Amino acid sequence: MTIESNLRESICRLAKSMFDRGLTGGASGNISVRLDDGGLLVTPTGSSFGALDPARLSLFDKNMRHKSGDAPTKEMPLHSAFYETRSSTGAVVHLHSTHSVALSMLPDINPDDVLPPLTPYAIMRLGRVKLLPVFMPGDTAMGDALRGLGGRRSAVLLANHGPVVAGHDLEGAVNAIEELEETAKLAILTRGLSPRHLTSSQIAELNRKYNPEANA
Repeated sequence: MTIESNLRESICRLAKSMFDRGLTGGASGNISVRLDDGGLLVTPTGSSFGALDPARLSLFDKNMRHKSGDAPTKEMPLHSAFYETRSSTGAVVHLHSTHSVALSMLPDINPDDVLPPLTPYAIMRLGRVKLLPVFMPGDTAMGDALRGLGGRRSAVLLANHGPVVAGHDLEGAVNAIEELEETAKLAILTRGLSPRHLTSSQIAELNRKYNPEANA
């Protein structure tokens, strides 16, 4: 089996795992993975994470020309912006995960750092998560907003929509976006209970070791 074939199978396997666990429902969510030649594999528009076909994934060449497979997700501007601004990006995952979307709609969250510092792993895998405003699905302005961050964030939360996370590889991106959803869930579960946060020195130490871009 070729590297591309393995990636096709991995995209479908991990997508189904997220679908089966209720992390994104219906025909929501999308994934892209960079190939060794600079091209991309992308989940098709209108497809369900629970029923992806490896052979029907959208294939792009390194010049972002659609070569084969079904039409890609309408959220391509988000994916393209991450690849353009973060050279380390090997995969991008976008979900409509419930707790993350709920957190994005609350009135008193910090738009520059949406997730409260509840666990080390959220900081290690995500750094600071920026809240972006409401956009219509597929709006190219989403990509422009992401480019405006200059590659300094590996994760953003689209208001009233859902999280988008870039990782060095597919499994890293999936693990990170699941960490984002779990932290959003913790934030909602502990809301109004005055939970004990990590200290500023603990956060700084984690960022220095795992996510130096978080200080940008």
